[in-house]
Amino acid sequence: MEANENKLCISVPEMAKQMGISRPKAYELANSKGFPAIRIGKRIVIPYTAFADWLQKAADGALQDIAV
Repeated sequence: MEANENKLCISVPEMAKQMGISRPKAYELANSKGFPAIRIGKRIVIPYTAFADWLQKAADGALQDIAV
């Protein structure tokens, strides 16, 4: 994932596209505990660097589960 130099946050539909998941699943994820989403009124935005960190930690955790 490469961050757009001018963009600090991405929308939920952009996150869905980057992850290859459906929009409803992306909104479910954005509303889950521990996910780095910010609400601005009704809009949900995800800070790009926090999303990349969260995704890396989730991947690391998945690899640890496999190694057990």
